[in-house]
Amino acid sequence: MRDLAILTFQSLDGVMQAPSQPEEDVTGGFDLGGWAQPYWEDVMEQVKVEAMSAPYDFLYGRKTYDLFAAHWQNADPNEAATQTINQAQKYVVTSRSDDLGWVNANRVEGNLPEAIGNLKRMDGPLLQVHGSWALIQQLLEHDLIDEFRLWTFPVILGKGKKLFQDAVTRRSLKQIRSGSTPGGVSMGFYRRAVD
Repeated sequence: MRDLAILTFQSLDGVMQAPSQPEEDVTGGFDLGGWAQPYWEDVMEQVKVEAMSAPYDFLYGRKTYDLFAAHWQNADPNEAATQTINQAQKYVVTSRSDDLGWVNANRVEGNLPEAIGNLKRMDGPLLQVHGSWALIQQLLEHDLIDEFRLWTFPVILGKGKKLFQDAVTRRSLKQIRSGSTPGGVSMGFYRRAVD
């Protein structure tokens, strides 16, 4: 049995849409993409140490998968991060039938709660979800997230896709790790707590 964790960058007002690039996700006319860039270097160093140093597999929604695949398939193969990410198993929730095209990529099919439950019951390292807003909403709906790994940036966006929507049901969490960057980005890891 293994846990499922989401790794999410969000603004102070909870928006997680398109943190890294202007064109990353323009859904709904979102024109503030790339809002996390001024903080990127320190945050990515912290992510590498705090969330990417232990073994993991990925669980992606299709849009995030396509972004990661386009970058990491063409990244320097001699870099340690490239090797680690390319070697990890990647599970992709998608309704498209085209070839996934990235090494170790596996399509997640069927009933989502059942399919994710099966993935969690498999032997293997932590399943990490990066980005993947629509997938996270489904995971929240079915209470499939064991750990929330959140980086909150000192930015208020006022619009965009929020991590927690109004329909999310109450959950009690326990903070298990915290930190910050010199630029004021706060890191918090949270696990389920007994209600």
